[in-house]
Amino acid sequence: MAFDKFLDSTANPEQYSPLNLAFVGDAVYSLLVRGKLVASANRPAHALNKMANAKVCAVCQSKDYYRLLPMLTEHEAAVLKRGRNASPSQKAKNATIAEYRNATGLEALLGYLYLKGDFDRLMEIFNICWDEGDKDV
Repeated sequence: MAFDKFLDSTANPEQYSPLNLAFVGDAVYSLLVRGKLVASANRPAHALNKMANAKVCAVCQSKDYYRLLPMLTEHEAAVLKRGRNASPSQKAKNATIAEYRNATGLEALLGYLYLKGDFDRLMEIFNICWDEGDKDV
């Protein structure tokens, strides 16, 4: 994976706020979902966008939060919970506050793994989310 070519080798994800990690994680998750969808079949862009939006939403990510929690290392769970407990400036549009916060936690973990350069673990976690959730997409 070419993710590593975009990273600054001095980036230390431990030094970023959980909301900064979630900012990066949101983009990483969206890109991975879009890549999976395009790789699975050639579809019209409108259909792809609709499918991506169904997967990249707080409700789905909150389900993934609970699914992943028992599979995480102690440190990963701490990053996840730190993200969940952050106080986002935005409000959830189509989700409860709890779902939105859980989604922020998941995004923080994905951003952390991306900035850490742990792409194998990032993909392992993403694939767990995808395999469990792709029935809905």
